Amino acid sequence: MKSISSQSLIVSFVVLMGFWYLMSGYFDFTHSLMGVISVCIVLAINYRLKKHTYFEGETDVIYDIRFSYVPFYFGWLLVQIVISGIHVAKILLSPSLPIQTSVVKFKVNYPNPHCKMILGNSITLTPGTLTVDIQGDEFIVHAISPNSFEGIASDEMPRQVLKLFTKDLHPVVSDFKVLQSKEELG
Repeated sequence: MKSISSQSLIVSFVVLMGFWYLMSGYFDFTHSLMGVISVCIVLAINYRLKKHTYFEGETDVIYDIRFSYVPFYFGWLLVQIVISGIHVAKILLSPSLPIQTSVVKFKVNYPNPHCKMILGNSITLTPGTLTVDIQGDEFIVHAISPNSFEGIASDEMPRQVLKLFTKDLHPVVSDFKVLQSKEELG
């Protein structure tokens, strides 16, 4: 059984309350009280889940993250989402609809499972790509076109995620394959 740090609890409370205020748009006492109650319920449920270890190498992510890099990562990710959205819009608005879907498979070399989770979510947030499966260090991603998985193949997105956790950069992606047939998928 793991212990939950008070620092993690405080950061989670502040982030969730910030999200509450952002979504509700009200700062009066009644809405703030409803926000505090809601956040406390979420944290209580989350506490019960966090007491258990679900996978090997699981740590309290709050100690691993380089907070100074988080704003840069979110800014970079937002730019990638906009660029990918424009690319997907061009494909969809083109009369010939030049969709060349593919499935890519690759392995990553990350220091902890949280890196994999953030990479998988970042890939899915980027229009034109979808993380289909993560098994150990192996990812399977569906892409609407070769341009959509270019940031993964070039190791750009995986390295940006790595920067959230360490200053020691190394190649992250290995065994990158574009799968063509059902046998390769299988």
